Amino acid sequence: MPELKTQQSKSRKPLVDFDQWSELAKADPAAFEAKRAEAIEDMIQRMPEHKQERMRCLQWKIDQVRNQSSNPVSACIKLSEMMWDSLVGPGGLKDVLERVGDRNFEPMPKAKVLDFQSLR
Repeated sequence: MPELKTQQSKSRKPLVDFDQWSELAKADPAAFEAKRAEAIEDMIQRMPEHKQERMRCLQWKIDQVRNQSSNPVSACIKLSEMMWDSLVGPGGLKDVLERVGDRNFEPMPKAKVLDFQSLR
């Protein structure tokens, strides 16, 4: 079956050169991690300012899953589960879309976040 490609995908250079990144990861894991962190931060910086904090929090969570996993495959599985939860889990995209489609749609309640002063 022929591969379907849009005109845009034919003309756009991929954001990541997989072979180059793979070689760097094999040759110098520390340099790979530094470059990965720089690329992620660069991507976050290009987002609207009001979304940047949320993206940094999400990236922190991803990094924690990676750090706590026993191997890369385990991390990949856990991150995949995280993504599925955000799609079909409670309060996920599917939930929200179903609620919006309901004629009696009511937005999620909002709460005031309290700022607790540090004791230090």
